[in-house]
Amino acid sequence: MRTGTLYLIPVSLGPAPTQLTTPADVAGRARSLNYFVVENAKTARAELKRLEHPTPLRDLDIRELPDKPRQSDLDTLLAPLLAGQDCGLMSEAGCPAVADPGALLVRRAHEKGIPVAPLVGPSSLLLALMGSGLNGQSFAFHGYLPVDEETRNKRIRELEAESARCSRTQLFIETPYRNERMFEALRTTCRPDTRLCIARDLTTAEEWIHTRSVADWKKSTPPELAKRPAVFLILAD
Repeated sequence: MRTGTLYLIPVSLGPAPTQLTTPADVAGRARSLNYFVVENAKTARAELKRLEHPTPLRDLDIRELPDKPRQSDLDTLLAPLLAGQDCGLMSEAGCPAVADPGALLVRRAHEKGIPVAPLVGPSSLLLALMGSGLNGQSFAFHGYLPVDEETRNKRIRELEAESARCSRTQLFIETPYRNERMFEALRTTCRPDTRLCIARDLTTAEEWIHTRSVADWKKSTPPELAKRPAVFLILAD
């Protein structure tokens, strides 16, 4: 019996015309599937509606991936693929399995011999790096930094020191309602000559990407970041 394929379907980063963020063949592949494993069912339905899936959304098999899935959870979600059904994996935004719990499902698919097919689409991290003008030869993504102010500032200094030592671009994100606090922490903690890029609302009409030295950021009006998706990047000399 043929084993189904796990297709990794990138999701839009915000309101934008489908043709600007989703290649036609990727949209077509998504429209051909009837089984999806997703981070959030409501978001996934909205995305499938945006992609003009021909099947009524209520008739699609859409299952949520637990935040901390056990192996038994993963095996249950992969069972239809072992029976020959294709599946689409979708995250909340951007590329699934990158800074996303879907990576655990992909790992288990490999262990069970299920073909995995990543599809082309928007990645906020790569788009931010591309638009930053910072070092794209050596970079690292660190996810969320600590929430506690003292611990967060210590981590920022550690990342800045590593950036200077290795000439490495450091990328991280923050919960949107804490973006302004993150910006202020970077502006007050980093060295004046460290370059800081903020990439906000990528691929949308409100897209905004600026790279400046920390010294210049201190002289500038703070950008509007409250409750807006953003990626932060630093590069120290």
